[in-house]
Amino acid sequence: MIEDVMFEAEERMDGAVVALRADLLKVRTGRASPALIEDLRVDAYGVTMPLNQMATIAAPEPRLLTIRPWDAQNLGAIEKAIQRSDLNLTPNNDGRIIRLSFPSLTDERRRDLARLVSRRVEEARIALRNVRRDALRDFERMQKDGDITEDDFYRSRDELQKVTDEYVAKVDDVGKLKEAEIMEV
Repeated sequence: MIEDVMFEAEERMDGAVVALRADLLKVRTGRASPALIEDLRVDAYGVTMPLNQMATIAAPEPRLLTIRPWDAQNLGAIEKAIQRSDLNLTPNNDGRIIRLSFPSLTDERRRDLARLVSRRVEEARIALRNVRRDALRDFERMQKDGDITEDDFYRSRDELQKVTDEYVAKVDDVGKLKEAEIMEV
């Protein structure tokens, strides 16, 4: 029983770390990354679909992304979606490929992005604490129901705290790496 609760807690904590990494991929750094635009929603064929399902996205240079739609008729729709997004980029369309040039980040913008990363890291820490709280409630319920002893409860609580601390350290490391990447000139 204790093992099941611990396993579920670790799975959920790992999910929080994975979600943070995926979320931070979308934060713009000094380099162009396909992850910035691959989930951009485009209206085409009467439906809204992610850009990565209708085009090939490549980063041939550090500050350039190219988008090659599988159907050239979608160039205009992709261009409109990029202009509507909050990326503040102007697409260059040559009739076959859309090119996105990423200008260098200003110091002020770098600091803003670093603050954004800090907020997202704090949200991940909160998610980890929520998982710990849920697991502790399960342990308390088990002890109250007589399924585990008081010693097992305290041992499980301490082990859960160690696991939580490990995942908080992982989240902090992910945040520090992203902040360093943002501040890199």
